[in-house]
Amino acid sequence: MAIEYRVTLDDNHQFSYRIELDRQYDAQSAEAAPKWTRLEHHQCSNCPLSRDQFSRCPAAVDLHRVIEDFQGLPAFKKAQVWVRTPEREYSKLVGLEEGLRSLLGVIMATSACPVLARLKPMAHNHLPFASSQEFILRTISLYLARQYFHFREGRRADWELKGLVKQFQQLQLVNQAFWQRILDVCEGDSNLKAFLTFFSMSSSMTVSLETQLQKIRPLVMSAGETQD
Repeated sequence: MAIEYRVTLDDNHQFSYRIELDRQYDAQSAEAAPKWTRLEHHQCSNCPLSRDQFSRCPAAVDLHRVIEDFQGLPAFKKAQVWVRTPEREYSKLVGLEEGLRSLLGVIMATSACPVLARLKPMAHNHLPFASSQEFILRTISLYLARQYFHFREGRRADWELKGLVKQFQQLQLVNQAFWQRILDVCEGDSNLKAFLTFFSMSSSMTVSLETQLQKIRPLVMSAGETQD
């Protein structure tokens, strides 16, 4: 199962990527990745990986080609981004910031990083160019579906979303560390802006979850249920 991305710049320069959703970390090929992908280089403060087993950060190894392809380009540069998932195709004229946020997100969520692995269900139901509202709705919906299965299978269910907040607090630490990695290697601002946007969407789940819930309430309640 794979997702394909094709990014065509306004000068017709084209970049193509195929993201296998169930790929494994290949330690041997990872050694050929750039030095900034080393595990200890701005390693996440909550990273559970051992340097004995992982000399390179799995997510950085997966991202490095995209980061280096676009490192010299401005975030406002327009690009036609085409995406094919197993179910359908998408195409949109966007600024590089929006296109890269979507591409970087699906690559990170399917990497061998155990912290980012929490986002893998999102990747298996990938929605390119998702708005902040769509991101919040999908994230909470998937989390609550997981809690239902916990409940049905006799495990403790977290209906108050406390675990979701903790999960995104951990993801924030990953985002912050990756910001430093990319800051070291980028000449332009496209990758930086993409990560900044991804970071702000993730942080909204921890800083103002109740506010986000109120925003999506009208989207999930029927007309007769919207009154307090």
